[in-house]
Amino acid sequence: MNHTATPDNPVHLHQKGMPPLHPAAMPVQNLGRSTGVPRAPGRPLHRTRLLVFSASFALLTAGVAEMYFVLSLGGLTPLEWGMLVLFALTFGWIALAAVSAVAGFIRLLRRPQDLSPTRLEAEGRTAVLMPCYNEDPAMLASSIEAMVMDLDQFSANPGFEWFVLSDTRNPQQALKEEQAISLLRERLAGKAQVFYRRRRDNTDRKTGNLTDFLSQWGGRYDYLLVLDADSLLSAEVIIRLANRMEATPSAGLIQTVPQLVGGVTLVARLQQFANRIYGQVVGSGMAGWANPEGNFWGHNAIIRRKAFMDAAGLPHLPGKAPFGGTIMSHDFVEAALLRRAGWDVIIADDLQGSYEESPPSIIDLAIRDRRWCQGNLQHSKVLPARGLHWVNRFHMLTGIMSYLSSPLWLALILVGILMALQAQYIRPEYFANTYSLFPDWPRQDAPRAVRLFVLTLLVLLIPKFLGAAFTLMRRDQRRALGGAGRISASVLTEILLSAAIAPIMMCIHCGAVASTLLGKDSGWAPQRRADGSTPWAALFWRHRWHTLLGVVLALTAWSNSWALLAWLSPAIIGLVLATPLSAMTASRSVGAAFVRAGLLATPEEREIPGVVARQQRIRPVYDEGIGTMPTLLQLCSRPDLVTRHLALTHVYPNNPHETHEALARVKIMDARTTDEALGWLSLAELDKALMTPGLFRQLAALSDQPAVASL
Repeated sequence: MNHTATPDNPVHLHQKGMPPLHPAAMPVQNLGRSTGVPRAPGRPLHRTRLLVFSASFALLTAGVAEMYFVLSLGGLTPLEWGMLVLFALTFGWIALAAVSAVAGFIRLLRRPQDLSPTRLEAEGRTAVLMPCYNEDPAMLASSIEAMVMDLDQFSANPGFEWFVLSDTRNPQQALKEEQAISLLRERLAGKAQVFYRRRRDNTDRKTGNLTDFLSQWGGRYDYLLVLDADSLLSAEVIIRLANRMEATPSAGLIQTVPQLVGGVTLVARLQQFANRIYGQVVGSGMAGWANPEGNFWGHNAIIRRKAFMDAAGLPHLPGKAPFGGTIMSHDFVEAALLRRAGWDVIIADDLQGSYEESPPSIIDLAIRDRRWCQGNLQHSKVLPARGLHWVNRFHMLTGIMSYLSSPLWLALILVGILMALQAQYIRPEYFANTYSLFPDWPRQDAPRAVRLFVLTLLVLLIPKFLGAAFTLMRRDQRRALGGAGRISASVLTEILLSAAIAPIMMCIHCGAVASTLLGKDSGWAPQRRADGSTPWAALFWRHRWHTLLGVVLALTAWSNSWALLAWLSPAIIGLVLATPLSAMTASRSVGAAFVRAGLLATPEEREIPGVVARQQRIRPVYDEGIGTMPTLLQLCSRPDLVTRHLALTHVYPNNPHETHEALARVKIMDARTTDEALGWLSLAELDKALMTPGLFRQLAALSDQPAVASL
């Protein structure tokens, strides 16, 4: 086969979509049976873990004791007992986060700043996998080209092969992917191998997508570098990950801590700032106590292929969705199974240069969190699995509590309101003991309550303060972000905006938990990456219950006392203003105003990393290429485009009993022209026709007419 690119024979038209098959077995793991792999011998006592958990427990004990003394002056009523239990459940998680941030801050202070790699070549063969589902093809292609060209500076590309693993079901979107991949191959000819495979059926979602690839081509590779559709990694990080995997035979997975970049709306910039400034101490703290029982977040991580295939094949959970069936938050479970098999899972928090994007609006956060909520709550069925390390179980429990904490916080607020209403409207029983001569006055310790409020606030803010302090201690970052005053103003802005959004997210998470518990599946919706705009009417409809709850809380508190209204004011303001807050934080123009003011800036925004800047420069090339792509009728009538499409279409066994495929076959057989057939086919039928080489050949063989059918 001629692989020389010429005007008459462009290489990207004839190059197969995928390399030769190299199948390997990926057995499904039994969660009810331990692998029997012994723990690695000779591990020293994990001092950091012991210190972090001991200090967290001590802080929790102190907080619960303070709450007990606040409530118990006159004995605890049932409502006060409820308040104490809810406080303990919610305070424990923020106590762990605070202590972990302190540990991370100390680790960052001790870490050397020069992390230049000593070796910039990789010996093993790595498959770089980018699964996608109805994503923007221009973003995918420009990101891959940016990373390939970054690697080309070190002549490191021979060790890496790139794969776009598509689960896209929209046929027009799939043709855009083909156009982008063809242009990408043409631009990278001689520099890197880029492959493309679209599955006929997207069973088991992302897990099934990766399993399908591994079972057919996995045996060809030593390592897997798993990315998301919005991932960008610098060449230094990619090579260091491969080097560390080669240098650490016990490592099964090495996870980077991604930094958020590219945010243009206010809510995206808010997440970006918090991730960059506070996330560094949180990530460092987690790595300090979790390794080598670290976690996997599904992307921007390198995996030892054989370890993963031998140990991490996921079963279906018993029952129906949302708790049964495909494991949605697969990454936590895969990390736990790797550790169960004796492999280390390591969080590499020291690697700078791993990037991703964030959702652009509260609505998009809600859609993402609905899916994550279902996946995390589903882990309740995985927790009892045999042989898992307790730290991996704790990761899953933390994920579950990240969503259950919202109903607990809401319950805490409601119990507080009930206690206030009880004091106002229900007459106390001063002489509960009829033999007592002294009344039993209902009392609470107000000074202790104030101290407890201050303690809780400090525990919540410790990660933010430490992250800001570490940034201020770095002269280069302090200058890049406009000095201490600008950084402090940004921290204050982030705290205030996050406090306003928090009650909205609390209600969103409560709704997600309730929906999951009621048996509703979250589905699989593609994620918006940049544009967060939503019409005001749609926003008001999405936030109607949040606004109503805010009004009810305000009226209830006002009818009781000004003190209760003041106590609830942060939640009331956020909920009553949910619609305008959602609109403002999703606005690109408001985000741009914050850029001009120098607020919520990050070092990566002021000095754009090389791979990010390259991707931004390249992106318009692919937008233009996709904008001038052939029509569907041209695809079927031009022999060169027919050849290109068939080369990029992976051959799966036909399923004549599949409804859409059968209907497409009948309609194509009955049509007299390609245009007529295109007019008859539904989107689902057209999708099957494009993915079935025999059907597509029949479609292309029909006599064409000048009229163009629209999708």
